Amino acid sequence: MGQSEASSDVDVIHADIVEKVKKDFPSNQLINTLSDFFKIFGDTTRVKIMCALDKSEMCVGDISVLLDMTVSAVSHQLKILRDASLVKTKRQGKVVFYSLADEHVQRIIECGIEHILEKESE
Repeated sequence: MGQSEASSDVDVIHADIVEKVKKDFPSNQLINTLSDFFKIFGDTTRVKIMCALDKSEMCVGDISVLLDMTVSAVSHQLKILRDASLVKTKRQGKVVFYSLADEHVQRIIECGIEHILEKESE
């Protein structure tokens, strides 16, 4: 069922609100990209890595020890996070340190945790 078909069988109740929202509504392309972005957060290991990096930049070996995982498994997840621009790297000699890409990613992690803890305390 297309959008026009879905709209044709529904009477608009608040046309002013619909028009206001429609004016600033994201494009389908942006919605799809946003959906893909949030899919990255659907993996427990990746969320654990981002939570660790929210506290400190870390090398893959230290993340592996913290999460009790192989370096290979952590590296694989870090690549996914890098490809999604959620983490960045900094090389110091032979060691590569990972950190959250920017303050936006940090806020997403911290706001998510705050939201969950707030709901649990109610």
